[in-house]
Order: sequence, then structure tokens, then C-alpha cells
Amino acid sequence: MPGSQTRNRARDRNNVLNRPEFMSLNQTPRREQAAGEGRGSGSRRPVFRQQSQQEDPGGRGSREASDGGHAADGAPKEASRFPEQDCMQLNPTFRGIAINSLLAIDISLSKRLGMCVGAHGPGAPLRSIVTLLALTGHALPWIFGTLICLWRSNTLAGQEVLVNLLMALILDLMTVAGMQKLVKRKGPWDFPPGFLDYVAMDMYSFPAAHASRAAMVSKFLLNHLVLAVPLRILLYLWAFLVGVSRVLLGKHHLSDVGCGFALGFLHFSLVESVWLDSATCQTLISIGTLSWTPLL
Repeated sequence: MPGSQTRNRARDRNNVLNRPEFMSLNQTPRREQAAGEGRGSGSRRPVFRQQSQQEDPGGRGSREASDGGHAADGAPKEASRFPEQDCMQLNPTFRGIAINSLLAIDISLSKRLGMCVGAHGPGAPLRSIVTLLALTGHALPWIFGTLICLWRSNTLAGQEVLVNLLMALILDLMTVAGMQKLVKRKGPWDFPPGFLDYVAMDMYSFPAAHASRAAMVSKFLLNHLVLAVPLRILLYLWAFLVGVSRVLLGKHHLSDVGCGFALGFLHFSLVESVWLDSATCQTLISIGTLSWTPLL
């Protein structure tokens, strides 16, 4: 006992915060204590815990035991815990870091490649040509062109190909519009959509509708038309330039165009797997021209 008392006195002597000149830093003034007593015990509890932690570091086990007893009795412990939403995640996962880094690179490169944005950009002289190239991948020219060719076609094989192409264009239009409405990603320069964009339901950035349509149409034509090698190369080059033109105009990110190309090839594979035969196409043409006479 005398030895333990000596060690306790030595510890109190070495504890600088227990000296009289530092006691005022660890204790609240009496006026604040009286005001806290008048308000209630809720505002007095954090001060008492801070003093007990500084003055009696050896009593942590007893306090934890008492807290455990209160938890077992069903008392709330929200006062001793911080809300989870107020905590900051200081150790993000490698996957989150990689995704955020790729998104940052995508946005930065897309902004730098938007050379034809505005009338005074570095690519302003090429803006009209790039805009015309992007217009060749719009939905309206392809849908109306397919309808005109279908109206003037006289062969069953040609009508079969054109009807399936029309179905592929409608599928691509509706799928891309639905995904854009679901994701609602803005473009790198966040331009408001124009009139033609509203008509084709191309109001958001992801995925790129022009890139998807160009990839699907080029693959469809290459698979069902007999073309020379230079024309096949030009068709692939056209699809690629249509996607790039949307990036140059500041309408889409690079990732939007890449996902658009992949979605276009997926649409082509889907149309090929559910290809409509000549009889079905003739029935659809008869319904569309209001000349169908069903069997009674």
C-alpha cells in the first residue's frame, strides 16, 4: 500500500495537466456549469466524459463495462456514437479510385477534343463539315430514306432487307432513348439539345445515338449488300468519323461514343437473330399501306 501510494503521487506529480495553472483549461467555469445544470443533463454529459478521460485514463474499462450494461438494458447509445453519414471515408477501395480516375480522364480528353465547339474555337473552319458529317448519322434521314426506298422497291428480297433495316433503326432509336433517359448524363460542354435532337429523342450524352446508329447501319449494309473493298473501307470509316464528329462538336464524351459503337453491334446481332422472313415483311407492308385483307 505505501508503495502504490508513492507511485500514484509520482504519477500525479508528472501529470502536467493536473497542475493548478492548467486546471482551468480542463474544467468549465462555474457559470457555464450552472447554466448547463439548468438546461439539463444532455449538454453536461460530453464535458464530464472529456474530463474523466483526461483525469482518469485508468478507468476506461469500468466506463466501457457500464456502457455495455446500459446497452444490455436497452438504453439508447446514440449519444456516444457519431452518425454514419457524418463520417468521411478515408480508405476508398481500389475499384472506386480506378473508376473515378477513368471518368476524370474521359472528361478531360473529351473537353480537349471539342475543337469545333463555338465559332471561335481552333476547329471553327471545319465546324460546318463536321456538323454535316454528324447529320448523316441522325435518325431522321435514315428512317425517311428507308421508307422512301421501301416505297419504290419492287422486289421481294429488297423489301425484306429494307423492312428489317427499318425495324433495326426503330429498335436502335427506342433503346438509346430509353438508356439516355435512364442515365441522364450531360455532355462535356452541357449544351442544350436542338430541335432535331428533341425529334430524335437524343437529349442526353450516354450512350451516343449517332455512334450506335452508324455502327449498326454499317454492319447491316456490309452484311446484306455486295460491295467492293474500297466501299467497305469507306463504310467503316464513315461510321468511325460519325462518332468522332460528335466528340469534336462537344456533344458526347469518348466513353459515350465507345459504348454507342458497342450498342450498335449488339443491335445488329439482335436483328440478325430475329430476322423477319419475306412473308412476314409482306404482311407488315400490307398493314402499313392499309391494303391488308385478313383471312376470315
